[in-house]
Amino acid sequence: MNKWIQKWFWYNWLMLGIRLLCSISLLLTTVDRHAYFMLPFWILVLWQLIAFTVPWVCLQLNYKYYLLTEIVISGGLCLYLASFFPAAYLSFLLYAFLIAANSRQQSYYWSAPLVILLVPIIFTQVAEQSDFWAILLQFGLAYTFGFSFHLLMVNHRQSEIIRDQNAVLEQYLSQVERITLAEERSRLSKELHDTVGHAYTSLIMGLETLRPELATVTGTERLDSLLYRARQNMDEVRNYVHQMQSPQEELPLTQSLQALADEFQEHANVTVRFQAFGEEYMITRQAKTMLYRCLQESLTNAVRHGQSTAITVFLRFELQQTRLEIQDNGRGTEQLRDGFGLRAMKERAINVQGQIAIYSQPDEGTLVTCTLPRQIEAEDEAIRLLLVDDQPFIRDSLQIILEEQHDLQVAGMAEDGRQAIEQCRLLQPQLVLMDLDMPHMDGISATRMIKQTWPHIHILILTTFEDTEQALQAMQSGADGYLLKSMHPGELAETIRTVHRGGTLIDRGMSQKLFAQLNDSPMIQPATSYDLTPRELEILQLVSEGLRYKTIASRLYLSDGTVRNYASSVYLKLGVRNREEAVQKSRELGIL
Repeated sequence: MNKWIQKWFWYNWLMLGIRLLCSISLLLTTVDRHAYFMLPFWILVLWQLIAFTVPWVCLQLNYKYYLLTEIVISGGLCLYLASFFPAAYLSFLLYAFLIAANSRQQSYYWSAPLVILLVPIIFTQVAEQSDFWAILLQFGLAYTFGFSFHLLMVNHRQSEIIRDQNAVLEQYLSQVERITLAEERSRLSKELHDTVGHAYTSLIMGLETLRPELATVTGTERLDSLLYRARQNMDEVRNYVHQMQSPQEELPLTQSLQALADEFQEHANVTVRFQAFGEEYMITRQAKTMLYRCLQESLTNAVRHGQSTAITVFLRFELQQTRLEIQDNGRGTEQLRDGFGLRAMKERAINVQGQIAIYSQPDEGTLVTCTLPRQIEAEDEAIRLLLVDDQPFIRDSLQIILEEQHDLQVAGMAEDGRQAIEQCRLLQPQLVLMDLDMPHMDGISATRMIKQTWPHIHILILTTFEDTEQALQAMQSGADGYLLKSMHPGELAETIRTVHRGGTLIDRGMSQKLFAQLNDSPMIQPATSYDLTPRELEILQLVSEGLRYKTIASRLYLSDGTVRNYASSVYLKLGVRNREEAVQKSRELGIL
């Protein structure tokens, strides 16, 4: 009942008032002259109560049911009263008005003749009225006024629909504009970071290598001046990159989603209630963007497709995951169409190892749940790192960047592969950040030896160049990840945490090139040592049983994106292109 009344406009209340007026007038007439009627008084009162309620309830369900019940029940009551008091036929004029106002489309073809022609004939016969044409004119005018009122209601409804759609479109256009600007800022900042920043880094490293060759005091001073200027300019580039980021991205997640909900409520004319539970913790920029886009798309779909009037948003910071729930009171549906917005939302979730779940039923609204595994360790579980790079400036920079994170600790540094092995023996780090091109022993050889001696130590390749051959060799040597130095420091910290928990991550652009190379060169021979981790072996075993990624994720309590990452790592280490080749090769080698 409340759901119906919430959608009422002024004309709905007017028609309810007219119905109430009819019922009260008939009731007063019955009370005043009940002695003249043949039926008992209580039956007449019950009849009038039914004539008031049943057609009105039917109107909320289906207008055809209403028309039939109004004509039969209300018309029959007026006809019975008119058989004793001929002037009582006038009470049906208001019902004729209501019937015309609530008719639809083809129902006018039969409701109009009934009300304007048949009912006057019956009243003339039963009520002994001699002026048939006067009654017909009266009922015709009442029906005409009702039809005009119907046109007024239709026009008002269409105006409201257009107004609501315009508000939603304006909100959607505002979001598209904001998304476009944010993505353009992100693209430009990445270009600056990857090109200008990389150029300055290379320049600084190159100048540092010239220091031993400059023997004079003047040469050393000029070198120091050039290094100072290069570092100063690089800091300015970094400042520009940070300034180009959207102000919305700098807000905490709770404030960002709250602002989005408030803005949508203001422009789309719906009630949006936002609540956050738990203590907020840091998440990656990609994860924050995913949750923001998830809320945007869900709010828009709730109004545009579900015609919702109230939306509830819950943001929960839980121990193991971050969860966003969007529940609306729309009409819902049994068959969800996987449109562009929904596909994009799911792809964003997969990229950050999250999941999107949607539940919808007719007349029950829609519930969208976005879950994201927590990407941070507890404060007392600092990850001990070993930095391996032949450039002192790179090592120092990485140390400064990583130690800003409370859960990351740089336990030691090494200049080449030999020192890395020695430092692993002395320090027993939990994760090694390994460069590839180094003197004495390169990163691939060092990775292979470290993995053979200390399999529990995770190794994350961090290099400058996109070399698919080196990437393939590194993964086959046991590396747990392959990333480029141009990535954002915050993303690097989150990647370290993911790899520390047993994940395997490869730069997205590099993974596409690796699989493209495998497709073009099917005869690539992998190294003899594949170094599959226990989790990768478990994934491979389940894949060999014919299980889908989603089934494996459900069985192992992992996200679909995490399972796909593990599978991609297995395929790269085995030097195959897909699951069929991986299963066949692992059986031939006796791995399974």
